[in-house]
Amino acid sequence: MPNNQAHVFNPDELETQQMYKILIGSVVPRPIAWISSKSKDGVLNVAPFSFFTVASRQPPTLAVSIGPGVQEREGTIKDTLTNIRETEEYVINVVPEALANAMHESSMHVAPEINEFETAALTPAPSETISVPAVQESPIAFECKLDKIIPVGTDHMVLGQVQRARVDEAAYAGNFKTDIEKWKPLARLAGDYAALTPSFRLPKE
Repeated sequence: MPNNQAHVFNPDELETQQMYKILIGSVVPRPIAWISSKSKDGVLNVAPFSFFTVASRQPPTLAVSIGPGVQEREGTIKDTLTNIRETEEYVINVVPEALANAMHESSMHVAPEINEFETAALTPAPSETISVPAVQESPIAFECKLDKIIPVGTDHMVLGQVQRARVDEAAYAGNFKTDIEKWKPLARLAGDYAALTPSFRLPKE
């Protein structure tokens, strides 16, 4: 339990953004789902989301929470969510440290008709089971078909069942394991990012 000098926050007494800052500064580090999707008109989209985790091992299912548009698009629905609703297909690509700038570029707010593979200088790589391409530069990609979208307050929890997992040779350690120290995942903190530090096993000596 926090000591008597701890700061205590009641969500009912805070603005949404204030509680949001507490959440994203505490639930860290977070992996980043770099989602490639396609509109019903065929326009490709790439965008990063850090409310991301595994939802089920069988069937293999990944969960991503997508919030509403912010800043100049406040109150709108993000293109990624619209695309997933309409096509029920998408790819979750991982973000290594080496692709941090490209990932950041893809997070910029652009019009729905803009192809973000092009603006972020990324290469579409054909998928095996769905029509949405993966990010070729990403070392790991999961082809997903929509399972369900669950409204949660202002956000939407998107559950996608993995149809294929692709791991590049350079990121594969054999025996169905990835070589994390080689592909160096990027993590989201509060307003910043973190790179991989040397891993260790528990218990520590």
